[in-house]
Amino acid sequence: MNQQEIIEELLLLLASKGVIIRREALGGNGGGLCVMRDKNIFFVDTMASSMETAVLCCRALAKLVDLENIYIRPQLREFVEKYCDQ
Repeated sequence: MNQQEIIEELLLLLASKGVIIRREALGGNGGGLCVMRDKNIFFVDTMASSMETAVLCCRALAKLVDLENIYIRPQLREFVEKYCDQ
């Protein structure tokens, strides 16, 4: 899997947990998960690197679910275990 495929898989997992995904140009400094009016929103900074976006996605997912108890494709799980603080 390339980084873009990893990002898309992680965004799908976030969306399946009820997270609203917004893509915005935020200056390249990231993005991330926030709560607004009791709704989880994940901002994807369209100016950030793919790697930074992927790491922020898996950190957001780790805040919402126990990653050990959900099915994640093996290649995606390998990325999560290698790059994300859980």
